[in-house]
Amino acid sequence: MRTPSIPPHATQLAAEHLAGKLSRREFLTRSTSLGLTAAAAYGLIGAAVPTAAHAQAQEGGTIRIQSDVRPLKDPRTYDWPQMSNYSRGWLEYLVEYQRDGSFAPMLLESWEINEDATAYTLNVRPGVTWSDGEPFTAEDVAHNIRRWCEGGVEGNSMAARMAALIDEGTNEAREGAITVVDDTTVALALGNPDITLIAGFSDYPAAIVPQDFSGDPMTSKGTGPYVPEALEVGVEASMVRGDHAWWGTEVFGGPYADRIVYVDYGTDQSAHFAAAESEEVDMTYESLGEFVELFDTIGWERSEVVTANTICIRPNQQAEVDGMRPYADARVRRALALAVSNDVLLELGYAGLGTVAENHHVCPIHPEYAELPAPVYDPARALALLEEAGLSDFEHDLISIEDNWRRDTCDAAAAQLRDAGIAVRRTVLPGSTFWNDWAKYPFSATDWAQRPLGVQVLALAYRSGEAWNESGFANAEFDQTLQEALSIADADARRDLSARLQAIMQEEGVVIQPYWRSTFRHFRPGLVGAEQHPTFEIHVYKLGLAA
Repeated sequence: MRTPSIPPHATQLAAEHLAGKLSRREFLTRSTSLGLTAAAAYGLIGAAVPTAAHAQAQEGGTIRIQSDVRPLKDPRTYDWPQMSNYSRGWLEYLVEYQRDGSFAPMLLESWEINEDATAYTLNVRPGVTWSDGEPFTAEDVAHNIRRWCEGGVEGNSMAARMAALIDEGTNEAREGAITVVDDTTVALALGNPDITLIAGFSDYPAAIVPQDFSGDPMTSKGTGPYVPEALEVGVEASMVRGDHAWWGTEVFGGPYADRIVYVDYGTDQSAHFAAAESEEVDMTYESLGEFVELFDTIGWERSEVVTANTICIRPNQQAEVDGMRPYADARVRRALALAVSNDVLLELGYAGLGTVAENHHVCPIHPEYAELPAPVYDPARALALLEEAGLSDFEHDLISIEDNWRRDTCDAAAAQLRDAGIAVRRTVLPGSTFWNDWAKYPFSATDWAQRPLGVQVLALAYRSGEAWNESGFANAEFDQTLQEALSIADADARRDLSARLQAIMQEEGVVIQPYWRSTFRHFRPGLVGAEQHPTFEIHVYKLGLAA
């Protein structure tokens, strides 16, 4: 096994953690993203690596999980974690993001990054095989990275994560950017520094597919221990343990369960609770609102994580309504934010189970977070801005999904807008309808999963022209400042740039981003490896029944 040397800054990061300047999560995220192993990172701070689930699990059995069951598609175009949680059984990842905030090598064994984050060396784990017995090599890694760089593929959000490798002229991987050095080594030469690449490898659209991938995950071989059994959208999806030997057993332990089933009960938490109470499922995808305590009453285990998961109520700056673009005017966007109290949205929309946010989508748990003054709540000023813009009589249509917390948050926002004298109606859509056009609505709300780095979120969601830029935001100063921030590995050094990025978000009224969610998952006693993950990942090879 190739063991990389301790990366630059890792010792300093450990000293800052021990001095109380960094949380353990921040230390682990920052040090492991630079190439330090989790074991080495824990060793630097004199802590023990958490016990692995495989020490407690036994083989066999079926595990049933309450979850949305969504259609699968090319993984690089996945837009919901539920898709990846199913295909994760056979389509694995180069890097795996852990509950403690660290990045663990998976199909990669290790990586090294030069000091200015312009050159990456990816070391492929020896001994990995596809389910048909063929070896997994550096050519497979390079093939997938090239696919991710194909910016012209509709919905390919991975292109945003690979921007430093892409030729702007061809919208594909730049010549010389990806080099296969030998069977187990890939060298990446970035066109500009980017500290988020490893974090991007762990994100849920980054599932690794074979070189002959047809576009359908259900018919694809993979490197994982399971194979797909059946998928009925909105009803059930199942996988079974494959006949092949899994390469990861010696490294990680597992797999344990013979069969894993995802069962869709819709978005109503009462249906999820009824399924648990009647023993139809063994764990939830997420427990919400009053049901967090209700699940406790039936003796299920509760798992909680403090996260950067959130909801964004965003006007789409490019959307046309009756022949005009009402949200292209920053005064209109700022007015909407001024008319809403984020404290009220947290209390009424999410039962207070989180912390108030500041309308800029960078969380206090992100390493580069800069503390800014809280958003101002000023309904009178809001109405005055709308009058200046000539849209005081315009009726806004706030669209949301029908489930409880997103619906409740938007109901509370609409009520406050009306209290301010702003005309607004509410449109509530079933998920099957809402998600078809989630990025196109003029004024709507979507939830965003946590990413390990604040600049990573900003690049995905707000950089000009990106696939997931649902707000239609395009700002040259923002893009330039973000590019500079992406080049700085030291989070303390890029905090000033983050402060400017956060301020631009507030000044431009890009989103009403009211709170950060603590998230919860419940599971029946005796289930191992089911704890809530900050980005809702379910690592199926870890799931098992207690020995």
